[in-house]
Amino acid sequence: MNPKSILIIQPGPVGSIVHTLPAIALVREAHPRAAITWVINPELAPLLRGNPDVDHVYLTPRGEFRGLGAPKSLLTWLNKTRELRPDLVLDFDGLLRSALFAKITGAKEISGMSNVFAAATWFYDRVAQVDRRTHAVERYLTLAESAGASAGESLRCSVPSGDPLPRFDAHPPFVLLHPFARGQDKSLSNGVIEEFCRALAPTRVVVVGQSRPKINTPENCVDLTRQTSLLQLIWLIRVACFVVSVESGPMHIAAAVTPNLLSIHTWTDPHRVGPYNPDAWVWKHGQLIRVGELETARIRKHGRRFRRKDVASAVELIRPLVPIDPMVA
Repeated sequence: MNPKSILIIQPGPVGSIVHTLPAIALVREAHPRAAITWVINPELAPLLRGNPDVDHVYLTPRGEFRGLGAPKSLLTWLNKTRELRPDLVLDFDGLLRSALFAKITGAKEISGMSNVFAAATWFYDRVAQVDRRTHAVERYLTLAESAGASAGESLRCSVPSGDPLPRFDAHPPFVLLHPFARGQDKSLSNGVIEEFCRALAPTRVVVVGQSRPKINTPENCVDLTRQTSLLQLIWLIRVACFVVSVESGPMHIAAAVTPNLLSIHTWTDPHRVGPYNPDAWVWKHGQLIRVGELETARIRKHGRRFRRKDVASAVELIRPLVPIDPMVA
């Protein structure tokens, strides 16, 4: 099949979009003349800014189907969606709603993965057989290969450069700390955040995220929680000397752009949802392990929360990689 138009369905969240980027790069290489459209949630569309592999974005109508005008909005959206008519749909989302969306588009062919919501496969013309125990990036690459792509030794992940923050200087060097996640018991406690700042002093620690901790902020801590856009967060990740993050969307962005990353896992499996970067590090149940060594490492399946006593070993890992500005030392 040599499709002239390809529709990518992966509306979010952040981590899933980042995991899909290498697969789309391969699809672009396999079909350089095809028009590639990506279906994405509006608030996450900045992740595709400047992406050379995507020609168009199709925004999902989140929040528009409420209130008295909902029926009319839905009808307008359905009519617009029926006009897409791509030659090929690649459903990376794998939910019943994404499979239904693919069917509504009038696509000539719909492809998805075998590990998805069972009813979704009813709408697929082709099902890529994937191992649900492997990392999401590898599962998505398999779906791309079903569309004629071929994975080589290196992968390309086109994350935007980001936007600098007004009145924030990248110097002196700093460690970026992203301690918050939606999953239960995944976020770091206020005490751990404070301990990270104190242990890394006099190096700056910039705290980011969509929650605001009630902490006694040490002098070397810069609190930017709830103060950055998605693109500004990406810029901070790029210019930081080191990134410490719980398992989350920002962690996966960091894994795509830097090896100087420590991903903290409580109950999540770093094999499946850890950083897809062999030079990054993960913490699990008191162990610090380089990602490239995970296959041979013995890790407890059931982990525990990251505690204050765990900060010392993490700082020992970070300290040699973060220069101390002599002006603040």
